[in-house]
Amino acid sequence: MRKARRNKGFVSGKVRNFFMVLLLFLGVFAVGYHYREALAYYFSFKTDKLNDEEKLHVIRNYQVMYGHQDKVIGFDVSQYQGKIDWEMTDSIDKAFPLDYVFIRATAGKDAVDSKFTANWAGAKNHNIIRGAYHYYRPNENSLEQAENFIKTVRIEKGDLPPVLDIEKLPEEQSIDSLKVGLKRWLTAVEMHYKVKPIIYSGESYYNDFLKEEFSQYTFWIANYNFFVEEIDEDWLFWQFTERAFIPGIVGTVDVNIFNGTKKELKLYVKQ
Repeated sequence: MRKARRNKGFVSGKVRNFFMVLLLFLGVFAVGYHYREALAYYFSFKTDKLNDEEKLHVIRNYQVMYGHQDKVIGFDVSQYQGKIDWEMTDSIDKAFPLDYVFIRATAGKDAVDSKFTANWAGAKNHNIIRGAYHYYRPNENSLEQAENFIKTVRIEKGDLPPVLDIEKLPEEQSIDSLKVGLKRWLTAVEMHYKVKPIIYSGESYYNDFLKEEFSQYTFWIANYNFFVEEIDEDWLFWQFTERAFIPGIVGTVDVNIFNGTKKELKLYVKQ
């Protein structure tokens, strides 16, 4: 009887292991099928130079871009990308055209991005639709920050509206005071350029502090969640990754999707 029970337990264990292996196989198959187009792009263009984590991000990036071929893909840069070879930044792996770029111009009340002038000219010279953004520092005077941006950026025909980048919470003031400062910056910049600015932020920050009170503005939202693959209908732009690779730029880059066609994108540029 003891031997029989051992045999029965042994058989049950084999069955359990079989089903575990089967479920694992089915899971891998399902994931592979879901990402089949992304994997096809990956194996067409990429080499073994990337580590496993980088490969996963590249595959997810391809999946998102493939799923938004009816929309417009762009990127954003600052001094942290160093010197950019603008001759090469026309697409990702020749498969996904890059039609616009957001360029950091200023930060706080007195900082100017060291690569702004070169990047601003480089994008223009290579027919990439460009937009400038300001990195907002919550603990500095909002009107001085607006003046810093205004004296640095000249928006010309074909350029996108100015962007206010707000990501941090204040250390020395309340949330209500922060919102007052943001509104002052937005109003001053709108009065100068005669166009309503775009607001950039992370999704959580947007939902918690900006969505309701700044609903009259359009938003550029950052969300890098691996399992989010579609742009929200409320977002004008979606920064879906900070870990993309673009020819002509050393290291990783943020890549974005515009929630519309190229024709619709041109409705937002200065006429």
